[in-house]
Amino acid sequence: MALLGELETKVMEALWHAPEPRSVRQVHTVLVGERDLAYTTVMTVLDRLAKKQIVRRQRDGRQWLYQPNASRSVLIAEEVLELVTGTEEERREILTQIVAHLAPADRASLTEAIELIERPHAG
Repeated sequence: MALLGELETKVMEALWHAPEPRSVRQVHTVLVGERDLAYTTVMTVLDRLAKKQIVRRQRDGRQWLYQPNASRSVLIAEEVLELVTGTEEERREILTQIVAHLAPADRASLTEAIELIERPHAG
């Protein structure tokens, strides 16, 4: 999956904030308050997100209903992982820069997450 563009991100935000799947019309209504968008533009973006398997869609009569395949945090994590590529040294440098910019509470959360992941593997 490639990084999301600005409009794709806006569409995903509209879906993440919805308690249930949304139609193209519903997503368009949310977004048109922020910017001038054609209905067909929103329809095309949702279709592309479905083809990328970022959203899933189901038929509801004559319309499609869309919902995210993953939470915002999971999608962001997947995108970060795609960026953290290269040699071991390059990955270490990237991760060091990320950790250096974390607040102390976030560093503590990261340490807890690492411990949680490693726990099942401990002998």
